[in-house]
Amino acid sequence: MQKVEIRIKGCIDTHWSEWFEGFEILYGENETILSGEVKDQAALYGLIAKLRDLGVSLIAVNFQASPNLSE
Repeated sequence: MQKVEIRIKGCIDTHWSEWFEGFEILYGENETILSGEVKDQAALYGLIAKLRDLGVSLIAVNFQASPNLSE
């Protein structure tokens, strides 16, 4: 599992969390931050495809360092 943070332009409602596989939805200034874990790169691409389907603008995708490199 890899922890990832996805930033998109604008705000989406928290009810989308289930559709985004339980990712936590936070808000910054005129942006939404989706934070959670993906099991592999294919799962990440699936989340990005869902964002594309919603028509939102992707700002950044950041991976957070894992304390255990064997994960």
